[in-house]
Amino acid sequence: MKYRALLSGLLLLGATAAGIATGGFGIQPATADAASRIRIYAADKGGYVMSDEVVKTKEAWKKTLTPEQFHVLREKGTERPFTGKYAASHEHGIYRCAGCGLDLFRSEDKFESGTGWPSFTRPIAPENIRTVVDKSFFSTRTEVVCRRCGGHIGHVFDDGPKPTGLRYCMNSAALEFVATK
Repeated sequence: MKYRALLSGLLLLGATAAGIATGGFGIQPATADAASRIRIYAADKGGYVMSDEVVKTKEAWKKTLTPEQFHVLREKGTERPFTGKYAASHEHGIYRCAGCGLDLFRSEDKFESGTGWPSFTRPIAPENIRTVVDKSFFSTRTEVVCRRCGGHIGHVFDDGPKPTGLRYCMNSAALEFVATK
């Protein structure tokens, strides 16, 4: 009996470790057709809603994204500084994920960082993004990904203005802007 309890505990620990290793709160869907339900903030609803994760094959992403969007969102690319359409934008609205349409940032939280990429002090809601340790390019940074589709959006740094002290440095190619009143 105690061996069964020990085995159950080890299996549970293994499932938890698998969830942590995949960056989620559980085991990720096994197929492109399966999706997990997640809690996200929807600006148009003014609150939290449940949504399905967006899971697609590489080929399906290539059909729905431009080559630049695919490179940034799915291959973790970075657009050149000062070339993105939202770097100098000052319109009022919401910035959404170009891959799945999830609300990510508000224009009220956008600021001029001088880096050449759109920068924000905070996401629209912590639940709408996920951060991942990025050890590429001989440094350690914090990557920001869309919570719903897992697309690479940019990186967050601790050199931003008050009140958060954070700079969410995003790629314009990973964003779609929707104007609001």
